[in-house]
Amino acid sequence: MTNSKKSSNNSSKVNELYAIAETSGQQFWFEVNKYYDIDRLEAKEKDKITLEKVLLLKDKDSITIGKPYVKDAKIELEVVSHKRDKKIIVYKMRPKKKTRRKMGHRQELTRVMVKSISLGKSAPKSSSKKETVKKETKPKSEKSKN
Repeated sequence: MTNSKKSSNNSSKVNELYAIAETSGQQFWFEVNKYYDIDRLEAKEKDKITLEKVLLLKDKDSITIGKPYVKDAKIELEVVSHKRDKKIIVYKMRPKKKTRRKMGHRQELTRVMVKSISLGKSAPKSSSKKETVKKETKPKSEKSKN
């Protein structure tokens, strides 16, 4: 029994905090202090980027699943470098027509490092501001309908 307890403790330390987020049309499993290569972002090196499209957030004891996104969850990224992926050869051929086309492609990538994953608690203030804005826009839309 002690072996199983040790293994469960080790696995919980490894996956204490992670998040699944959407960026550049893909979903990534982000963990703190790890590098990821994502599609090229318009940012300079050592810039900070915040991802707010978090689909799932796993903390020490709880798992939060968004509908579709988790409210007030943020992932802080730091741009490490810009690079290019390995070359992919694309070859098109039409049989019996003597038509051949050979192209190469290298995807532009940005290497980012995850600095922090957080679930903020300052949402009620910002959401109340949004509600007041929505209340102001409703009468305007009603006037335009008449």
